[in-house]
Amino acid sequence: MTHFFETDLALLRGITPARLSLLQTELGLFTYGDLIQYFPFRYEDRTAIYSIDQITEQMEHAQFVGRIRYKEKIGQGLKQRLVAQCCDESGCIELVWFQGIKWLEKTLTPGVDYLFYGKPTSFNGQMQITHPEMEVYKGKAQNDTYFHPVYSLTDKLRKKYIDSKVIAQLQKNVLQVAFPYIRETLPAEIIQQFKLISKQEALYHIHLPQSENWLHQAKRRLKFEELFYNQLRLIKQNLVRKTAFPGQVFSSAALLTNFYQNHMPFELTNAQKKVIREIFQDMKSGQQMNRLLQGDVGSGKTIVAFIAMLLAIDNGTQACLMAPTEILADQHYQGLKKFADLLDIRIAKLTGSTKKKDRQVLHEDLASGKLHILVGTHAIFEDVVQFHNLGLCIIDEQHRFGVAQRAKLWDKNKQTHPHVMVMTATPIPRTLAMTLYGDLDISIIDEMPAGRKAIQTIHRYDSHRLQVFGFIQNELSKGRQVYIVYPLIEESEKMDFKDLMDGFESISRAFPEVPLGILHGKMKSADKDFEMARFVKNETKIMVATTVIEVGVNVPNASIMIIESAERFGLAQLHQLRGRVGRGAEQSYCILMTDYKLSADTKKRIETMVRTNNGFEIAEVDLQLRGPGDLGGTRQSGAIDLMIADLAKDGEILKVARETAQKILDEDPQLTQPNHQMIREQVAHQRRDTTNWAKIS
Repeated sequence: MTHFFETDLALLRGITPARLSLLQTELGLFTYGDLIQYFPFRYEDRTAIYSIDQITEQMEHAQFVGRIRYKEKIGQGLKQRLVAQCCDESGCIELVWFQGIKWLEKTLTPGVDYLFYGKPTSFNGQMQITHPEMEVYKGKAQNDTYFHPVYSLTDKLRKKYIDSKVIAQLQKNVLQVAFPYIRETLPAEIIQQFKLISKQEALYHIHLPQSENWLHQAKRRLKFEELFYNQLRLIKQNLVRKTAFPGQVFSSAALLTNFYQNHMPFELTNAQKKVIREIFQDMKSGQQMNRLLQGDVGSGKTIVAFIAMLLAIDNGTQACLMAPTEILADQHYQGLKKFADLLDIRIAKLTGSTKKKDRQVLHEDLASGKLHILVGTHAIFEDVVQFHNLGLCIIDEQHRFGVAQRAKLWDKNKQTHPHVMVMTATPIPRTLAMTLYGDLDISIIDEMPAGRKAIQTIHRYDSHRLQVFGFIQNELSKGRQVYIVYPLIEESEKMDFKDLMDGFESISRAFPEVPLGILHGKMKSADKDFEMARFVKNETKIMVATTVIEVGVNVPNASIMIIESAERFGLAQLHQLRGRVGRGAEQSYCILMTDYKLSADTKKRIETMVRTNNGFEIAEVDLQLRGPGDLGGTRQSGAIDLMIADLAKDGEILKVARETAQKILDEDPQLTQPNHQMIREQVAHQRRDTTNWAKIS
């Protein structure tokens, strides 16, 4: 027998062929399982009924009972509308419809009590509601005993009169037939421990809540379950990988000791030391390391990466570092080479620009083992690139690489998969990291090197531009350099923001004696490298650019970052751009230029940037403002497949769910104990069933 929740939606009461087609194309709903897991995104409290004289335009929504006194059509063609006067004992209100007029003329019956709901407005001194929801009033017990669910809809659905009320009725229909088939999916001890309601109750009250308390309990139960199985899967993946993929044992650390005692150019922070201990522990454990290294811009990830490479080289293997762009690959190469040369370690760079004759030598040295470290871009993926014995693979800003690409890199060592370290300078909130990278061990460098001055961030409006130019001139006179970043390359008719070309001209006029550079994404790679090289050599003093310098070359002499139209940028991007300065010994500044008209979210972003330099704190605010699915540079396809949990708000539930999953797997890694049978079956269902109907049944 076909699984009940895979039953075709066409068989459900209330589904016509036209409705079925729309639900499939607009919402991707094909089966009973699809529908029942299509959760509301908010709820409207319909328990309050107002008299008409209580209704004001300040109300978000108003619900009232009234009778139609008269109705008439006004206007012609597309401008035609139906206007009705609705009254109760306290007064009257005007109701207006622009669509469905023929149906409403027949349906609206004088003398019948209707329950209306909508947004009140004032028009020519008269209170009015446009396109109110309506139904025949059957008395308080019949009409408003629960919170009304609101579902995400499309314009096409609304035009065909498929609204939240229709979806709610379909949910009621499917729940009536599905109820006996909804089985429990959490063990009794977990339900008792966390005082959760049953799966049946949760699914009923998430769609048709009978009270605010039932709604709260339904959300809590479904969120916990979703996050529990999400974390269980990720933790189990980590355990399985460690068992399935043994790692080379790196126990010798002579090269590292030599470097640390004789060549280390600065004192490591306590956070760096802690991370290095975690990496060394992984590498000598006999299990493949799979670690995420998070560190804010300038926190010192490169030196940690080099020390990890020394451990690999010291134990007779090679290391490679992958970067998403040539600019970043070159920056890593230059940074690592100065350390490698001190220890007579051979290092090379491989990118799309590497000449053919140089490639041939590089390939030979790599295959023979003469070359110890390879830094490169996607060029490393090529089949012709063969290592003698790859022991450590470091991937920088790994969200730019696909899973298949990474797997290809790990297969460069057929005998034993190399240890893997993934680095990111994009701080990821704790809740997001647990969900995106829950199958990795996570290390965090949350301390900046000593002596580095915090960047001062200042907000200025466009009207303060002359003052800002004066400040730039003052810094230039000290020999400093300046970045000025614009959000657009060319003028846009739709958006009234400063664009790069216009900005370059105005900067040229303001600083006629100062050599300028320009950098944007439409330039050829060679031209970009040329412009950046001039800026690095201090031949140009002001770099006018788009966000291509977000991850770029290290220029310690640059002390000012001006971000034009800062309201156009997300928090993560603003923070990354700010990190381009503050790399030298001098005080650095970030100036956020905006228009006067700012939304509440934009004000929050600007205020956060001015208040703190802590990337992890900024990432938490970004998550709250934008949600997990929209955070630039962190989301991977399929990584966050949550249907009801909200990572911006449900951090505590996630923490408890992960701890619970970890405890169970610590006690019973294979889930073979009798009391874990339900969990084992649920995991098996989810593994078999990519569409996850097993979350229901």
